[in-house]
Amino acid sequence: MIGFVMVLGVLGFFAYAAMKLWPAYSEYFGVVKSMKSMQEVSGVEQMSIEQLRDHIDAMFSIQYVDEQNVPLSSLTLVTANGEHSLHIAYDRDIPFMYNIDLLVHFDHTVDLAHGATY
Repeated sequence: MIGFVMVLGVLGFFAYAAMKLWPAYSEYFGVVKSMKSMQEVSGVEQMSIEQLRDHIDAMFSIQYVDEQNVPLSSLTLVTANGEHSLHIAYDRDIPFMYNIDLLVHFDHTVDLAHGATY
């Protein structure tokens, strides 16, 4: 019986952690989907970073991405060898219990020219 209670305690701990982390990952999936949708926009290779951020901001509102959690300033345009990539990197600090927080780092890049992601 004591072993069963210990197993339930461990499973409960990890279930609680998953419940706290799921909203951050769900939001990240919305960020990735928004960035991938930019590959479909015509003339995206010639857009400035301000124009890209405006388009992404509209996509974020559709995907329920909160700008307080994912600031548009974390979105950068990377140009290498004449090809453009859209890069985002941000951190989420999630309160877990008492004085313990979970820090999650998200980093994603989308190649605007070829549609490849990495």
